Amino acid sequence: MPAPSQFYVRLQRGITGGFAPPTPSEIHQLARSSDNPSILSVQLAVRPDGTPQLVQKEPKSVPIPEFSTLAADDPKNVDTRVAELESILKNLPTEQPPGSEDIYGMDTSIAYGSDNLEWTNGGPGGCGHGRSEVQATEEQKQQFKRAVEIVKGLTEGN
Repeated sequence: MPAPSQFYVRLQRGITGGFAPPTPSEIHQLARSSDNPSILSVQLAVRPDGTPQLVQKEPKSVPIPEFSTLAADDPKNVDTRVAELESILKNLPTEQPPGSEDIYGMDTSIAYGSDNLEWTNGGPGGCGHGRSEVQATEEQKQQFKRAVEIVKGLTEGN
């Protein structure tokens, strides 16, 4: 499956809460526009332990090497990694109702959008508002973990 010509991804660590909304400890954002498909926009914000606010790292515009110049398993091969991410997400369930429970047990949400797929877990106000009618299997939890690794690898340059 080829990677989409445009997409966005937002990963947030810190989605579980209760009465109070969750406090994110990391937010990773990636975007590729069909207007400029050779550039990957990367933003990262991290909340250092013991501090109340996220610290925004310098946004980056990373050139995407041409697909033909990289091996499929090369970590810099954005197209292969995004195609893998989309393939994983399209087969994963989300909690029902949205925001009810962190069904992957990682205190992490991913919001992904492309022409092919819109997928989000963890409601806009986080999770912790009840029990989900849908539960993830152990295999699905491992697939979600791989999806998190892909996003973090792309934002952190691994």
